[in-house]
Amino acid sequence: MTRYIVRRLLQMVLTFFGATFVVYALMFANQDDPYQVLAGDRVVSDSQRAALNAQYHLDKGFFTQYWYYVKGLLTGDFGTSLTGRRIGDMLAEAWPITIKLTLLAIVISAVVAIAAGVFSAVRRGGIFDHVTLVLTLVVLAMPIVVLAPVAQLIFGVKLGWFPVTVTRDANLYQLLLPALVLGTLVVATELRVTRSSVAENLRADYVRTARAKGLSTRRVVGVHVLRNSLIPVITLIGVDLGVLMSGAIVTEGVFNIPGVGFNLFRGIRTEDGPVVVGFVSVLVIVFLVVNLIVDLLYAVLDPRIRYE
Repeated sequence: MTRYIVRRLLQMVLTFFGATFVVYALMFANQDDPYQVLAGDRVVSDSQRAALNAQYHLDKGFFTQYWYYVKGLLTGDFGTSLTGRRIGDMLAEAWPITIKLTLLAIVISAVVAIAAGVFSAVRRGGIFDHVTLVLTLVVLAMPIVVLAPVAQLIFGVKLGWFPVTVTRDANLYQLLLPALVLGTLVVATELRVTRSSVAENLRADYVRTARAKGLSTRRVVGVHVLRNSLIPVITLIGVDLGVLMSGAIVTEGVFNIPGVGFNLFRGIRTEDGPVVVGFVSVLVIVFLVVNLIVDLLYAVLDPRIRYE
């Protein structure tokens, strides 16, 4: 197990630098004029432009720029945005609200998906199975750019059940509506994967043996089938956790949540390369760590899996 973890950590290092290099190249290789975008209609003088170029090393070659970025990254310095704010401070402000929103969304979606998927598999071919199939298809067909403002209008403005906007110090109740909206990105897929996995395991030999020994359906499904069926679901949830953190741009924009997605969208719109690269670098770390944890959970769920 130790050798496997060390090997995975080395792979994570290579993946991290490869991903950050690609993102850095996409943001800076063909950048237009970010200073003019930030200045708006005001004129940026040549002296101001030269000073900013020297501050952000934009007067040097691309690989030299990337080296300065990596050198700062290794010391915990994510740099400074084009507006003069420390990116580390922006990350410290944005990540707590996004983590709370993402964890709430993943818990809601996982509970709903696993419960409904198991019941749908046990009662496959029934009314509940057909209804969930139709609902998941509807959810998959409805883009988040439509669902988020519609949910805000109906449940926030018309009915008044939830706050219309969310502040940085929001509690779980204030985050509930955006978390429900965000969870719809993954709940349909998780439900269908759970149903397929449980239905496949219900036809396995060990299930027939357990039933022949007189075990109740609840014990067979809850203890034996569910544990073996959770491996693909856990994999999907691990991937979805990173997807939700990076895919919250629309949800955070609609509900005015000052989180990671909100800052990423603003950085892209203003061509603030340091902000985009800094936030994406942390997202890459989250993806890698979550995938490592998911792989280690395989051995917990299935004792037959050993990492040697």
